[in-house]
Amino acid sequence: MNSSWLVRAASAGAAAAFVTTVGAAPALAHITVSGPDASRGGSGVLVFRVPNESGTGSPTVEVAVQLPGVTAADTEAAPGWKAVVRKDSARNVTDITWTADAGGGIGPSQFGQFSVLANGLPDTETVTIPAVQTYADGQVVRWDQKADGDGSEPERPAPSLTLAAKHSGGADNHGDIQSASSSSGSSSDTTARWLGGIGIVLGALGLLVALGMGVARRRS
Repeated sequence: MNSSWLVRAASAGAAAAFVTTVGAAPALAHITVSGPDASRGGSGVLVFRVPNESGTGSPTVEVAVQLPGVTAADTEAAPGWKAVVRKDSARNVTDITWTADAGGGIGPSQFGQFSVLANGLPDTETVTIPAVQTYADGQVVRWDQKADGDGSEPERPAPSLTLAAKHSGGADNHGDIQSASSSSGSSSDTTARWLGGIGIVLGALGLLVALGMGVARRRS
């Protein structure tokens, strides 16, 4: 077999492997959101992971996310960043923007994480949270595209989170506890009444016995 052919084949294989790796890399570098404890209609901590995808090595200096249907949100302190939570006229949260301090940001080959304690999440199976990433050189990347109907991922997908089922606790459990307490209290009251009744009967019997003995003594 021609040795030069083997060299060309190996080179082609290596090139193909490189292209596959490079092509797959951006799919791992999107802005993503996670929230293992986030539940439908409830609350949870949402963690946004923001990688730097700048082709010029410019740092990310601003990150903004839209939070549809959230009634309240508290941001975790992030050193080197300032967070602003905006609300609508009904006092519901609309969006949160993190801005890096001067000279800071997320540099090349780095990623940043921003955490939010969100209350009043939508009562839906999934929630889509569009995001906007701004670089120091002025480049603005909008992560707001929805998944295609064929299931393929778009170029700039919006972060999406699957919410857990509603918790079975809450007011219903409190109600059960109150019902159990009421039931326990009712049982205690009933027992006390029975014991009280028995005591009265025994007392009356004792009195009758004592009176009978007194009468018998007088006759004797």
